[in-house]
Formats: sequence, structure tokens, C-alpha cells
Amino acid sequence: MRIMELLQMALQTISASWMRTLLTMLGVIIGVSSVVTLVAIGQGTSSQIAKQYENMGTNLLVLNLLGPRRATQLNYQDLMSFEGFPEFNAIAPAVTSKINVKYNTSQDAYDVNGTNERYLNILKVSLRDGRFITESDLDLRTNVAVLGTTVAKELFGTVDPIDKLININGFQFTVVGLFNTKGSSIGGPSVDTSVIVPLTTAQRQLNFGAIRTAYFEATTKDDITVAQSTLTSYLTSKFKSATGFRFTNQDQLLTASTEASNTLTSQLVSVACISLLVGGIGIMNIMLVTVSERTREIGIRKSIGATRGNIRLQFLFEAVVISGLGGLIGLALGVTFAKVWPYFNPKQLTVVSFDISLYAFLFSVFVGIVFGLYPANKASKLRPIDALRTD
Repeated sequence: MRIMELLQMALQTISASWMRTLLTMLGVIIGVSSVVTLVAIGQGTSSQIAKQYENMGTNLLVLNLLGPRRATQLNYQDLMSFEGFPEFNAIAPAVTSKINVKYNTSQDAYDVNGTNERYLNILKVSLRDGRFITESDLDLRTNVAVLGTTVAKELFGTVDPIDKLININGFQFTVVGLFNTKGSSIGGPSVDTSVIVPLTTAQRQLNFGAIRTAYFEATTKDDITVAQSTLTSYLTSKFKSATGFRFTNQDQLLTASTEASNTLTSQLVSVACISLLVGGIGIMNIMLVTVSERTREIGIRKSIGATRGNIRLQFLFEAVVISGLGGLIGLALGVTFAKVWPYFNPKQLTVVSFDISLYAFLFSVFVGIVFGLYPANKASKLRPIDALRTD
């Protein structure tokens, strides 16, 4: 039998009971649309994660000390001497503590971070207004501060914070700069919720103590491994141990975050695929009902020359058309949901995958073949004389 003839017969059968057919397709429609939508959300999340880490600096390496404070602490001059090595481009040691920050009647505990002038470029942070701390601020131990956007909004509201005085743990600081919104940070608090002050001021006046965190910018992305090896040798020799410190770099975090996102997406897609299998069972059930209802038609066709293969192909093709139409409808709905979703959740990016969409549709067709075989085979085995006796 020709394909067009089979298609015409299948469409006639479907149109004769379209409501029943639509309900039969429902499992396939839900399954395909769920797969397309969930994968689009998952890939959008992975893309957002990758972009976020790229914004943090592709050559960034963060060192955190883990051991007792007296046994493991870093010297500022020793750290800065590594800028003489070719694998290091810039270094920003840091001390951090969550302490009280106040302006007039507004106050809260924020992450106050003491660092040097290189921090701005290493962390790829930009200023909305004012200036960043300078080398002279470190030399003179000046009481100046740069605010993250969240801190500025909560303390000052709509008031311009530049040149205003804030109270940090009982000491007066002049606000000299305001960051643009940055987001998450590697190895430390986000600059959005931080107050940045000169390192020397934080150590001496605010009593933050010794350096236990440092940000290193490698000359190139390929130099990160060399830079980490150089620092590991130095720290192992200094602390007589290789376990008192930890390094974090962009590639490690990006890989871990992407793997976690992909794992979650795969699990959700697996659940969505169950709908496709349920839809396949529904197709098999309705095809068995169809065979029972069309027993006389099968007997007539066999009596005028139709072979078992013809009958089997006819009913199998009907099952495939039902699942294929369900797949197309599900595909259209899935793409629509994926495109519309960011309008309801602006923070969520979606990326529709052509490959996954194609695989979801082909899987729906495969479900039709698998679950249509048994009813088609049952129809082909009917004896003409028995079928013609059926009322």
C-alpha cells in the first residue's frame, strides 16, 4: 500500500472520532512539551551560569586558608611579590568580616572587605559613581569606603551616598564610590552586599587581623594551573602542610555548577518521558478498541485480497500518525512555553534546543511504533470468515 493511501485512511479514521483521538494523544503531547520546555529552561540556566562566571574573570584564582589563624596567615608583601612571576598579572589580598554599618537611623550587618586597589579589575567590578580605593589610601590608612548597590539602597534609599559619612563598627568612613550591580562572587561575598575599605585600615583600625583570602589574576587562562602550582609549593613550604589551604577557580565552579544543572534537567526530563510512555499505553489501548470496532471492516478487506501485512501496516501506520500528531502538537506547545516563560520569570533565560526537540518528536513516533505493534499484529491475525460473522 502506498504511503499517501495509508495516510489518507489514518486521517479519515482519526477525524471520525477526533475527540477520542485527542484524549489518546494527551500523554504524548504532555510528554513532548515537557521535555522541550524543561530542556530549554535547563540549557538557559547553564548559559546563565557560564555567563555569570565569565563576568567574574576567566583568569581568576581564589585562595582561602583553612587552618588555625595563628598557624596559617599570609603576609601582604610576600603575596604581592608574586606579581614578579610571569604567570601572575595582579594580586588582591583581602580580609573580611560581617560587622555593623550605620547611616543616620539606618543600620545593618554587612560584609566589610579590606583589600587593595587591584581588587576592582581582578573581580571585574565597575563603578557607578565616585572612585575606588587607591594605593595612597592603603599607605595613609584612610577611612574611605566603596558601597555595593544593595548596601547603598538599604542605607541611603534614594539619597546619593557619595561623600556621606557612614559608621563602621564605631568609626567614621567617607563614602567615595558606588559599585554597579555585580551578582555572585567566587570565593567570597558578593560586592552587591559588601563595603570595601583599604586593607590596612581594616587590619589596624577595624582589627580584622591577618590575611586569609587572596584573589589572583593569572596572565592568561592557561596560566591558572601554573599559578596554582607555584602558590601550592610556596604555601606547603610555609605552613609545612598541603591541607591548610584551598584554591577555587572559575573552571572548577563552572564545571560543577553546569554538571549539577544538567543532572537536574536530566532527572526532570526522565520524569517527563514517563508521560510519553503513558501516552504510548493509551495509544495501544485505543488501537485495541479500534480493532474490536472494525473487525468486520478487516474481514471485508481480507476477503477482497488484503494480506496480513497490509492489515498490520494499516493499523501500525494509524498508531504512528496518532503519536506523530501528538508529538507535533507537544513540540509546538513546548517551544511556545519556552519562549513565553521568560516573560513571567524575567530572571530565567530559556534556550530552545533544536536537537532535543527533534529527538523528542522522533521518540514520540517511536512510542507509536512500539505500542502500535501489538494491536496491528492482532488485527492482522483475524480470520476473514470469523471477522465477517461479527455484527
